[in-house]
Amino acid sequence: MGSLGIIANPMSGRDSRRLTARAESVSHESKRNQISRIVVGAVATGCTRILAPYDPRRLVLGALENMNIGAEVEEIRNPITHSAEDTRQSVRDMKARGCDVVIVMGGDGTSRIVTQIWQDVVMMPLSTGTNNVFPLWIEPTIAGMAAGLVASGQLSKDETSQRAKIITATFENGEKDIALVDAIFLQGDRIGNLGPFEPEFMKTLVLTRAEPDAVGMSPLGGLLCPASAADDFGVRVDFCGHHDGGRLLRAPVSPGLFRSAHVLSADRLPLNQTTTLQGPGILAYDGDRERKLAAGETVSITVERNGPWVINPQRTLQLAAERQLMVDLPPWVDPFDGAIAGECCGCANSLAHFAEPD
Repeated sequence: MGSLGIIANPMSGRDSRRLTARAESVSHESKRNQISRIVVGAVATGCTRILAPYDPRRLVLGALENMNIGAEVEEIRNPITHSAEDTRQSVRDMKARGCDVVIVMGGDGTSRIVTQIWQDVVMMPLSTGTNNVFPLWIEPTIAGMAAGLVASGQLSKDETSQRAKIITATFENGEKDIALVDAIFLQGDRIGNLGPFEPEFMKTLVLTRAEPDAVGMSPLGGLLCPASAADDFGVRVDFCGHHDGGRLLRAPVSPGLFRSAHVLSADRLPLNQTTTLQGPGILAYDGDRERKLAAGETVSITVERNGPWVINPQRTLQLAAERQLMVDLPPWVDPFDGAIAGECCGCANSLAHFAEPD
């Protein structure tokens, strides 16, 4: 049966960038509303099983508890750590339970955490964060429809999705880590800093996607050397001090916040070509400062196309139209209608329960 997992980051859209920049907050109720629209879209296109992780704010379960949807809701419950490990464990469980598609609600960092655990996952990333390049901005109903068509097997990942580029960081001890959009090498910064990156700390930036119309690190490459998700190359940007030449680039590094950085060079980086960085310094992945490099310690950075399969909703629904997949289905009755009218017995086991007689 078609299984859809939903990962909703309760902290996305609620971090310190509401103070350090001009980002808009995203409420928990707004996320629940989006989840309900996703699920309706997925069930309407054939999804029969929803994998719903528990979290203290009950984002997914709270969105579904008053909906008499025509699908099985399977709760995933693990000990809560109030950290990224909660997401990692939910993804492990989804993979083990045979989930077909995962919808990820958050920012670049949330999708990165999912990919750390399940690198070839079929996903639909939706933006509820701040500096987002990887997630899509799309009506959740349409996202749910596209995810449901793939999860139910009516359309395949090969014809609806593209494998994403990722950045792989390989350390001297053999450890590896990944980023989905950007990895930046900083000197003078500190681990855990949640403020915007300051240009004087930036040394080298590697991007899978250098989007001129994005906010964050991506436009620091995109305004000089654009690279889209479809392009089979990344971008490397090297920075310098204001006395060392280069070009002074003005770019939006957070919502409503610009910085000027001295850029020494911005060039295409072929896939699988290695960039070597040497400490001391800090590596930040998709906006999060996570790894400290000791003096003399090196790390190898490559851009590869071996990340998650990302569903293209426009392509998916175009194929659905060409193949008439939404035609000649049983009449649809909205799950809320039955609950309000008292017409539903509450079994929530079958779409046929809500279908009018032929």
